[in-house]
Amino acid sequence: MSLTVRPHFHHYKNKMGKPTSTNRDWTQIYAIYGMDQWQTLLFLLCHAIFFSILSILFLFYFDPVCKLLETGVLLFTTSASSTGAARFAAGFTGCVMALSAICLFFAAGNFFYSSVALHHDMAQRMVSYVNDWSSVKLALDIGCGRGILLNAVATQLKKTGSSGRVVGLDRSKRTSLSTLRTANMEGVGEYVTCREGDVRSLPFGDNYFDVVVSAVFVHTVGKEYGHRTVEAAAERMRALGEMVRVLKPGGIGVVWDIVHVPEYVRRLQELKMEDIRVSKRVTAFMVSSHIVSFRKPDQHVWGLSEVRLDWRC
Repeated sequence: MSLTVRPHFHHYKNKMGKPTSTNRDWTQIYAIYGMDQWQTLLFLLCHAIFFSILSILFLFYFDPVCKLLETGVLLFTTSASSTGAARFAAGFTGCVMALSAICLFFAAGNFFYSSVALHHDMAQRMVSYVNDWSSVKLALDIGCGRGILLNAVATQLKKTGSSGRVVGLDRSKRTSLSTLRTANMEGVGEYVTCREGDVRSLPFGDNYFDVVVSAVFVHTVGKEYGHRTVEAAAERMRALGEMVRVLKPGGIGVVWDIVHVPEYVRRLQELKMEDIRVSKRVTAFMVSSHIVSFRKPDQHVWGLSEVRLDWRC
């Protein structure tokens, strides 16, 4: 069996070129899936509130703050210039705190949006890269987490009347149990199986899956070495190689990730993958993200593959 990569996805975009949700708002998505790394969101919100309070205090107590600063400035300047310097310092500090609060609130909002609504929207886009789900017998979601992408794949299998199944792989058994609960809530529990394992050594044989997908996960592989180290990059490339290994000839791989996408493209070229496509940039978690899709050739092909930058995605 040889699947094809679908090149156009206009029905998943609005006029601004951003992905749009399909009949669901963020409250419905959050009610089922919640969110990962809520500690990060709490950290951002607490600091945003802290800087907001400080900036308000500077606004309401501007003159006392200026007098306090003026006593310190007097130690280094003449009395004539101390007042102006103190007012400038107080105003500048208050502005910095206010801007910091705004930036932190924006970061918290973007983090929440990326974890919930955007994750769901991108999952819908990713499943649309596969042209014919009815012929898919086995699919794999690497780093399935809460199951947003996993259940999107299972929904496609259910819609097309396929007898196939999708396997969700995650590092934690506890996460796998939570993912199965969300699958049952979505009504696709019979299409979903979860396994615990390491993406760097997948517990599956060669040429096992028709489709392999992954959403904002591969960049976390090797994080124990630090994200920018050679060791971490080697671990990510090892994980990508494992994805290709378990993919059947003619099968489709779709990866949505942040930061390291150029590395993935180079590695896929080295592995002689075909129909490599890179989507238009989408901001997620305050950084650039892209969807990379590829097809495993039916036969081994020599030479680097062509990379298509499909900006219409």
